[in-house]
Amino acid sequence: MPEVMKIEGGHLLEGEVTISGAKNATVALIPAAVLANGPVTIVGIPQIADVDSLSEILQILKVDVKEIDRDHLVIDPSNMENTTLDQDIVTKLRASYYFMGALLGKYGYVKMQMPGGCYLGPRPIDLHLKGFEALGATTTYDKGCYTIEAKKLVGTKIFLDIASVGATINIMMAAVYAEGRTTIENAAKEPEIIDVATLLNKMGARIRGAGTNVITIDGVNSLNGCFHEIIPDRIEAGTFIIIAAAVAKKMVINNIIPQHLDALLSKLQEMGVNMTIDVDKVTIEHTDKLKGVDVTTKPYPGFATDLQQPLTALLTQAEGESRIDETIYIERFKHCIELQRMGANIELLNGSAIIKGPTQLDGAKVQATDLRCGAAMVVAGLLCDGITEISNVYHIDRGYSEIDEKLKKLGANIWRETIEVDE
Repeated sequence: MPEVMKIEGGHLLEGEVTISGAKNATVALIPAAVLANGPVTIVGIPQIADVDSLSEILQILKVDVKEIDRDHLVIDPSNMENTTLDQDIVTKLRASYYFMGALLGKYGYVKMQMPGGCYLGPRPIDLHLKGFEALGATTTYDKGCYTIEAKKLVGTKIFLDIASVGATINIMMAAVYAEGRTTIENAAKEPEIIDVATLLNKMGARIRGAGTNVITIDGVNSLNGCFHEIIPDRIEAGTFIIIAAAVAKKMVINNIIPQHLDALLSKLQEMGVNMTIDVDKVTIEHTDKLKGVDVTTKPYPGFATDLQQPLTALLTQAEGESRIDETIYIERFKHCIELQRMGANIELLNGSAIIKGPTQLDGAKVQATDLRCGAAMVVAGLLCDGITEISNVYHIDRGYSEIDEKLKKLGANIWRETIEVDE
């Protein structure tokens, strides 16, 4: 039975919240673990649906997965078998494509279905495939399945046309066992890439330059198991910081790396949000007046596209005109249509949104059309007058670990109901 999330707006939140491990690192770290020849322990696993899906894929590959405590996974690929990944579960999440790089690197062969995930406009994987081909693989596509194979992977220089996070990580994983040196130029710089490189280096890989635009990988013959703790989720942290700016009396957001959030924190300061930034936490206190700002999404360290949607909900409360220019996924404005249902004054242009505020938002029936749209609906629901009902909450559960439980502890009135669906 499908669930809806209901939020009664108008309650000021207060207290502390601890941020979970990074979703966008976790979904790459789990496939990366299969490159080892022994058990890999990963700590700080968020309670999100994508982790369950990846664990299912590991079981198809006969990888032993044990959950110790709620946030520890022990992944043991000792008895792993390289089978075809053509099951439905593969199409449920985009991150399943990381098994392409991992299995190609380990076995020189992978056959799998086209990955799925949120639809945010075209997100082709041609950069990944070009990278694999540069290392010496051939790729064929037939009946919805990719077959990627190589007698031998040989290090080379690869220039990415776009600084893609997925392609950077996937090529890095394929290259760890390649002969000689691989150089990835115009590599993406996101913190999650550094986290994956850190795990691989602990396993015995030789990767340098992660976090810069040039990464070098010197191939090795074997990788061992290790212990690794995931970095905090900068998007979850950013979402809770935006929630605090919207509806908190006083809120402390713990377990963050402030430098990962520089672009957001400086925008919120420009808006007039009252905040104190410490080494690993941010404290936000209620602000009466917020000012409108202009935001342009850019690859890291620029303003994250994943925070554009929740921020839009906050900007409905800011005085004057705000403008968002989306340069990463230009179709990422479905949340604006949902916000309009709640009374937001938003004008949509091609790849941009103009928000005029402040406006009173009213509770309505809305849907989470994708993961971060869901986050925007939660922010709006907390701001609303009345009750907001959000459908398609599975999108929210894909990326936010126990968001309703965390909000309840802060004083939000939020609950779930199962609904009957007409056949």
